[in-house]
Amino acid sequence: MKFEPKAFRKKKASVLGLGKSGVAAARLLRRKGFAVFGSDLRPRAQVKSALGRLAGAMAWEGGGHGERVLKAGFAVKSPGLPSTAPILSRLRAAGVPVFSEMEIGLAFCPKAELVAITGTNGKTTTTALTAEIFRQGLPRGRKAHLAGNIGVPLCDKVLQVKPKDVLVIEVSSYQLEDSRSLRPRAAALLNLTADHVDHHGSMLAYIEAKARLFREQKEGDFCVFNAEDPLVFKLSRRCRCRRLYFGRKGGYSHAWVDEGRIKVRLPGQKEVSFTPPALPGTHNLENAMAAVLLGLGWGIKPQAIQKALRVFRGVPHRLEEAGAVHGIRCVNDSKATNVDSTMVALKTFSKKNVLLIMGGLHKGSPYKPLRPLIESVVKGILTVGSASGKIEEDLGGLAPIFPCGDLETAIRTALQIGAPGDVLLLSPACASFDQFRNFEDRGDRFKALVKAVR
Repeated sequence: MKFEPKAFRKKKASVLGLGKSGVAAARLLRRKGFAVFGSDLRPRAQVKSALGRLAGAMAWEGGGHGERVLKAGFAVKSPGLPSTAPILSRLRAAGVPVFSEMEIGLAFCPKAELVAITGTNGKTTTTALTAEIFRQGLPRGRKAHLAGNIGVPLCDKVLQVKPKDVLVIEVSSYQLEDSRSLRPRAAALLNLTADHVDHHGSMLAYIEAKARLFREQKEGDFCVFNAEDPLVFKLSRRCRCRRLYFGRKGGYSHAWVDEGRIKVRLPGQKEVSFTPPALPGTHNLENAMAAVLLGLGWGIKPQAIQKALRVFRGVPHRLEEAGAVHGIRCVNDSKATNVDSTMVALKTFSKKNVLLIMGGLHKGSPYKPLRPLIESVVKGILTVGSASGKIEEDLGGLAPIFPCGDLETAIRTALQIGAPGDVLLLSPACASFDQFRNFEDRGDRFKALVKAVR
């Protein structure tokens, strides 16, 4: 069932999970005249803080999902709530349809055109760069809006969106898992490695969630795929619309890298060449190729794309420079919430001078794939959070390990053992929720602590 605002006009809404996206959905529905009841598993004090002014304007509960949730005409599910959660079974048994925050948001801007980007890694950078390309290249009077998993809930953005505007959204596997009617005009699947298996239950279920990105696309739409990722390439064969591929080596790809430049040849068009953005790492060349294909495939002029590539400076918490202390360069890569992301970060360094802060909430994947890079570029590992023991078990013997417990102790220890020319890298390979609200909170704390000792 698709969420149609008119069909549900006089029905009450239960919003399950009052994090950032849940609060945004509640706020939007109330503005559109719906009666809303909010429900969250967290203690009431935490829920009240998350709701802010909404706490005094709508009915809500904390500490669990009670019977009142079932007395709604429809429910809105937080992306972090597993599909196996008992409350969802109870809602289905009661005949209450459940929608995602993303579906609610899209229902209130039906005439906007959609660009959707996903992947295990790189989706935030690619989404931000794609939005910049569209800002530079859309005709006067049309705007590009950035939203989704990138940190701006879609429901907080839709009231600003006008017909024929373009919504560029980052979509996570959690959001895609809940999607029934997502149909982007343009989409990109960047890569697939093991992540969020604890939430989805298996790697196969995770891949199937990602495949929902292009499931509803039709003739006239297009999707961009990574030709050099075996899982992505195999999955792309299920896509029924136009397919465009990128890869560093060329060959089958429509976009590739040649002598440091991005080359693109779309079917029936001349080859064009671009200078990539000034971002570290070969992974950012892949991100840029995907963004360029999304722009060219849409019809954005090459000149506008090149301008966007030139002005783009990356996103916060992704290999973000945080200053230097006593000659030690500090880098914030808090967005690295899985092993593959930390691997990508470490590949940007070539000397054995990295003091690596790792740890947080363990996500179920082993840290052993990092062993070759730890051995070649890491001078010392500083562990924080509840995953510290598992990290030491998997990576012990390759570099000195300093159990620090928290971020402040890790930074202080790094400055004691480091030397001018070293790099202090926060790239945790873990979720942040054991000690922080989210990865942004963790990265901001790192930057504040570095600034305090500079």
